[in-house]
Amino acid sequence: MDDRTSAVSLGRPIGFKSWQLMLQNSLKMLKCQSMTTAEAVRKIQQEFDINAIYARSVYGLTSSEDFISEAAKIIGEKPKPFVKWVGGKRQLLKQFRMMNLYPPEKFDSAKARYFEPFVGGGAVFFDLFPKKAFLSDLNFELVTTYNVIKDDVENLIKVLKNHTHNKEYFLKVRAQKIEKLSPLQIASRFIYLNRAGFNGMYRVNSRGEFNVPFGYSKNPLICDEENLRKISIVLKDVEIKHQDYKQVLKKAKKGDFVYFDPPYHPVSKTAAFTSYTSNGFSEKDQIELRDTFLELSNRDCFVMLSNSDAPFINEIYSGFKGIRISKVEAGRAINSKGSGRGKITEVLVTNY
Repeated sequence: MDDRTSAVSLGRPIGFKSWQLMLQNSLKMLKCQSMTTAEAVRKIQQEFDINAIYARSVYGLTSSEDFISEAAKIIGEKPKPFVKWVGGKRQLLKQFRMMNLYPPEKFDSAKARYFEPFVGGGAVFFDLFPKKAFLSDLNFELVTTYNVIKDDVENLIKVLKNHTHNKEYFLKVRAQKIEKLSPLQIASRFIYLNRAGFNGMYRVNSRGEFNVPFGYSKNPLICDEENLRKISIVLKDVEIKHQDYKQVLKKAKKGDFVYFDPPYHPVSKTAAFTSYTSNGFSEKDQIELRDTFLELSNRDCFVMLSNSDAPFINEIYSGFKGIRISKVEAGRAINSKGSGRGKITEVLVTNY
């Protein structure tokens, strides 16, 4: 059986609400085909190496027998994260899929919601493309930037194009006080500093001031206007808030999927390289997050959490029925010395 829509605008990205309406309408247009929907979705997954939820959405937007060619055009229009983020999950998503840990097999993205309370660069959100999403973070500048992209992308593009790239200018922008800036200026500054700074690192000191050094990249792409416009469209129906991760407890319910990617616990006393907010993230914070994870699990939410493979993290998530701790291999590229980079293990904690 076939549940594809009859027509799609392939020349521009499509918002989540439009996708949902198209998929609902497609249920009225079922007809026999040589390949079942499940088979077609699996073929798209394999052909483009994407997750099942996004493959299902892509198939729903195709309308002809040559659905692979159509899928290629749709996937080609998919936006990518707008910000480089240390610890971002793009490099690990394939491992998650190969381990059958992501996305949760029984997560129904057509009915349930996706929550990402430590959204950061949003790699999982942009990979999954769920119909209903709630994104949040305690990083005020990051959340402001997401919302400016969502609501005022054209003016943001204009301002980003005014930036120049040299160390003197970088230090001048870095020294700006965000309390004196408008949301548009905050977003422009955030993206510029992220693209022009060392290794895409985001770090603040105890006063909440961005303190990453100049990156010396010859020609960083400060304004990726095409991608920013695509992101603006897909964020239109997404709620993005500056709030503590515990607020997810007020909304998440049975069947929802929650992904936590908190500041990692240091694997040793000297290993912590950064703080994403001026308050940091202590052992007490990690235990409170564990308790939130368990509360959501008891509600029958699907819960997934990333963290360092530190003894403390393994200890606090061990011994609970239904909680699984898996190890994944990640690249480490934040050390200023090449000899300090390489492969490290991280944990992926799931309740499914």
